[in-house]
Order: sequence, then structure tokens, then C-alpha cells
Amino acid sequence: MSGRAQLMWDQAVTGYDFGDGHPMDPVRLELTRRLVGAFGLDEGQGLKVVAGRPAGDSTLRLVHRADYVSAVKAASADPAVADAGYGLGTVDDPAFAGMHEVSALIAGQSVGAAEAVWRGEADHAVNFAGGLHHAMPGSAAGFCVYNDAALAVARLLELGAQRVVYVDVDVHHGDGVQAAFWEDPRVLTVSLHEHPRTLFPQTGWPEETGARSAEGGAVNVALPAGTGDEGWLRAFHAVVPEVVAAFRPQVLVTQHGADTHFEDPLAHLAVSLDAQRAVQEACHELAHEHADGRWVALGGGGYAVVDVVPRSWTHLVGIAAHRPVEPTAMVPEEWRDQAYALTRTRGPLRMTDGRWPVSWRSWDDGYDPADRLDQAILATRRAVFPLHGLLA
Repeated sequence: MSGRAQLMWDQAVTGYDFGDGHPMDPVRLELTRRLVGAFGLDEGQGLKVVAGRPAGDSTLRLVHRADYVSAVKAASADPAVADAGYGLGTVDDPAFAGMHEVSALIAGQSVGAAEAVWRGEADHAVNFAGGLHHAMPGSAAGFCVYNDAALAVARLLELGAQRVVYVDVDVHHGDGVQAAFWEDPRVLTVSLHEHPRTLFPQTGWPEETGARSAEGGAVNVALPAGTGDEGWLRAFHAVVPEVVAAFRPQVLVTQHGADTHFEDPLAHLAVSLDAQRAVQEACHELAHEHADGRWVALGGGGYAVVDVVPRSWTHLVGIAAHRPVEPTAMVPEEWRDQAYALTRTRGPLRMTDGRWPVSWRSWDDGYDPADRLDQAILATRRAVFPLHGLLA
């Protein structure tokens, strides 16, 4: 491999815009790209910025039904004809002119990232505009039109990969990716999310472990509302490294929704930027330990669009480029000026929430049967670990 990383970026992805007042504000993408530039991560040897091609119909059909793609195209040409039966024109997924084109572009960026990593053109590739993990084969859902994460995995399989692990740490369950590969033993989907009792999409129970043809192919850690850094990291490290090692992936695809953060307005976890960075580093290490360094990293949710998302995903880009941004680093003043110009918000001063270095208690240190978090972890381990030959 080249030892290089790729950042997938095309300014046109900021056209993924559901309109004023919608939580999925594309300014979060613009601000992230500018913060990456403000730190100079897009300069020098570590990172190449690449604009991928939009996904064509044959690529979209690796996951999505032809009738659904046709419905998206129709709504894209005329939002007034959006069909709610396909999840289009709804409160979550309003139709807008050009919706198909920009959604296909985001999907193509993730597919391009997967191709670059599989072909050895880069060790790691990042598409922070991607991670739209709720879209189903035949419908839009949860702010997601095309499921770029599932399409990236499907393209890897098409190219010849036999074992792909997908790890999703968005606050919401990675339901669309799980559904796409529910019956496929070549893919392991792992989702760490807020409990379905308290958050959309009300799926991701520990008992969801895959179809009979792919038992153990789905791993779900459903976390109690209010879980903070220590609990979130304890859960991640109690489940993810062991199942990844057991599956022996050729490629690791990860989704890094920033909506686990305590400032996020749409969910109920209490995770800091520093814990998010720690999990990004852990995923990077897992790729090197178990997948020959092949790592495709995607964005996802995240609705604190100035204070959280740009910092979180800039850390992700820095880690992928092997030029990590120090948590104690000051946010460049030029970027804070740009953020104010775009949003009338000054933005944070540092690349940390003041909790670095973060720590957690290892699962090996013991299980507390009265602790709701430990109950959640144990439920997952009992449901899926034996299917991988692991001790619960």
C-alpha cells in the first residue's frame, strides 16, 4: 500500500440541503472542510484530496431497488411529485431539486473511498459527507436518501472482498446497513447506539444478530440514555475489538456520527469530543491490527453543527492522515471568523472538551449486575459472542 490517506471531497456535496430549519444543515460539511484546511491537513504528504464520481444507477442498485432510484430521480426533478411511500417528501426527508444528483455524489464519494482502499491506492480514505446509514433498499429514512455506507461495503464485496466489518458509533442504530447485509455472512455489522426504547429508529436490540444464513453477522450494543464517556468507551472496548478480531476482516468500514455528543440536540447520550476522538483512534488501530490497514471512515449524524461536528471530523481526518491534531490545540482564529460569518456563532476555542485523556474501566475488571450499562454490554455479549466462538 501507498501509506497515504485520501479525503473524498467535492464542494457540491454541500448541496445536500433539506431546507431552512432542518437539522441536517450542510454548513457542517463546509465548516469541517475549512477546519481541515485551517490545520493544513490537506497539504503535504499525508493526505490527498480526491473528488469521486457520482454513483451511477448500476452502483446504486447494489443496495437500492430500481423503482426507488426512479422515485428519487422524479422527486429530484420535481419535488412536488415526491412519493411519501418511498419516504420522500416527509418531515425527515423533504424533497428538493437536485436531490438525486447530490445524493448520488455523496454515495460515489464513499464508493470511491472503498475502491481506493481495496486497490491499494490509499491505506485509509475518509468521506465525512457520508455515513447516511438509515436509507433502506426501497425508501429514504432518517435524513438519508442513498445509503452510501452500505454501497461502499457492497462495492468491496463486488471487488472480491470476502470479509468486511462495518462499525457504526452514531447515536442512532445503523439500521439500513444492517438490513442490507442481514443475510450475508461476508459482512459483520456492529452498531453502538442509544437504546431503541428512547431513540429513532427503535431498532438495534441485542437480540438482532443476523439471519440464519449469517448468524452473528449483526452486533448491537444498546446504551442507556445518559451514557457518558467512561460508559461509552467501556462498551466499545468490551465488544468491538473482540468481534472484529474474531471475524478477521480484510477491510474495516466505520461510521463516526458526532451526535453522541452531550451538546447534540437530537439524542440523549453525554459523550465528549475527546471520547469520540479516542474511538476514532481505536478504529484506526483495529484497521492496522486486523485489516492490513485498510480503513474507510465515514461521517454520519451530528447536529451541533459549529461546536462539535467540524472538530470531531477534523480529528478523524488527522488520524487517518497520520497527522493527528492535538486535543490541546487552539482552533485557528481564521476558522472561527469563517464560522461566525457563516452562522453568526464564534465557535469553540480548543480542539478538546477538556476531558483528554479519557479513561474507562475494562470489562476484565468485572461486571456490576446492578449497573444498567453493564447489563446492556452483557446482553450483547451473551447474544452474539458464542456465535463467534467467544466467551460471553
